[in-house]
Amino acid sequence: MFVSPGAIAFQLGPVVIRWYGILMALSIVLGLWLGHREAKRQGLPAEDIISASQWAILAGLLGARVYEVIFNWDYYGQYPSKIIAVWEGGLAMHGGLIVGPLVGAWLAYRWRLPVLRGLDVAAPYIAIGQAIGRWGNFFNEEAFGRPTDLPWKLYISPPHRPPGFTQYDFFHPTFLYESLWDLGVFAVLVFALRERFRPHPGAIFFAYVGLYSVGRFMIEGLRLDSFWLGGIRVPQAASVVGVAVAIIGLIWTHRRSAAAPAH
Repeated sequence: MFVSPGAIAFQLGPVVIRWYGILMALSIVLGLWLGHREAKRQGLPAEDIISASQWAILAGLLGARVYEVIFNWDYYGQYPSKIIAVWEGGLAMHGGLIVGPLVGAWLAYRWRLPVLRGLDVAAPYIAIGQAIGRWGNFFNEEAFGRPTDLPWKLYISPPHRPPGFTQYDFFHPTFLYESLWDLGVFAVLVFALRERFRPHPGAIFFAYVGLYSVGRFMIEGLRLDSFWLGGIRVPQAASVVGVAVAIIGLIWTHRRSAAAPAH
């Protein structure tokens, strides 16, 4: 059984330090450090790639927040001051995954960096960052699933239970499912696919998109806080698009490599 100790890690006078922020910072710092090491190992311009990655992360965080606000406007329209309260949670991963890589790829292109190889360097560490960052949902008591009595059930305090579920104490820890899935994606990309796909620049990145999307589609079916558009869960629809993009991208990268002249 999981029980959150609360969202606040500690307080220094008027300054409140939340677990969500600590974990987000940890995931970013670790991802950049590992990415820098890998870029150097591959003989790539590591400093420039990390500079592009930093801007991509900022853009991704902004995209994740905008995505969250757009699809949850019923709440933010009533409480506009909460739009900037990112320390309370509310970063929609799909928004970040759309905006962040696009900005990173655009900067790499502008700076004449190897775009596809740069995306391949970043992909595993995006996954490990997500695995760490998801624990922020645990401390904030958010992103959980349907009621359950499984041994790994998650206790949710009454103020955080959604309408219609106030009589239940325990829920699926979907944050944990996604964290473990992302950790598995990281392991597959690094230990099973990285060397095999290296002759095909961009393939690691598209494999990440596909693997993440498959896991997110399955886990999203358990969640109680999905964004809906009509009768469709928006994150599941985005995941289907992600799988399609991954398949097309993998085919393209393999054909591109096959068509490249031998050296």
